Amino acid sequence: MESRLTELEIKLSYTEDLVEELNRTVYRQQEQIESLQRQILNLQQQVQDLSPPGRGGDLRDEIPPHY
Repeated sequence: MESRLTELEIKLSYTEDLVEELNRTVYRQQEQIESLQRQILNLQQQVQDLSPPGRGGDLRDEIPPHY
C-alpha cells in the first residue's frame, strides 16, 4: 500500500511539472500571436499610407492602361 501511494505521489509531481511547462508554452505562444497581430496591423497601415489618395478600390476593378 505504501509503495502505491509513493508511486502516485511521484506521478502527481510529474503531472504538475508537465502542466506548468504547458502553461508556460501556451503563454509564450500567446505573446507571439499578439506580437504578430500587431505587426500585421502595422504593415496594413503602412500599405494604406503608401497607396495614393482616392484609390480605395480593388486593383482588379481598374482598367489596364492598354485599353
